[in-house]
Amino acid sequence: MNRIAVGDMAPDFVLKDNRVQDVRLSEYRGKKVLLSWHPLAWTGVCAEQMKALEANLAEFEKYNTVPLGMSIDSYPSKNAWAKELGVANVKLLADFWPHGKVAQDYGLFIEEKGFSERANVLIDETGKVVWVKVYEIPELPDIAEVLAKVRGE
Repeated sequence: MNRIAVGDMAPDFVLKDNRVQDVRLSEYRGKKVLLSWHPLAWTGVCAEQMKALEANLAEFEKYNTVPLGMSIDSYPSKNAWAKELGVANVKLLADFWPHGKVAQDYGLFIEEKGFSERANVLIDETGKVVWVKVYEIPELPDIAEVLAKVRGE
């Protein structure tokens, strides 16, 4: 599968979030959506990545954007992790079963490791991908850069 690219229509999906609620990407039409992919819950850089989404939620909302934390972990794990991190508002989605299916659909699944790349995918109000950045696994995404993209800078 080719990696998702700017100009592509984002594949729709339904995943459970950390509160066991179904989240359907297409239900966010009319808003921008940031899919913030992290390899594994309970790891340091991933924790900082998700906490940055929560800490900047008001800024995302100001620009009509919904940030979603994405990984292959199960929703019970994501729920316990969200509580541990103090992530109370940002939804952390579980791409657990079929294992990594959404990551695969976006071309972000690392088959030999069994988890996704670290990446940010920004989707516009019509469901079109407007920005994709893949990071080295140990690299923390720069939240200032992410917010600049959300603002259209």
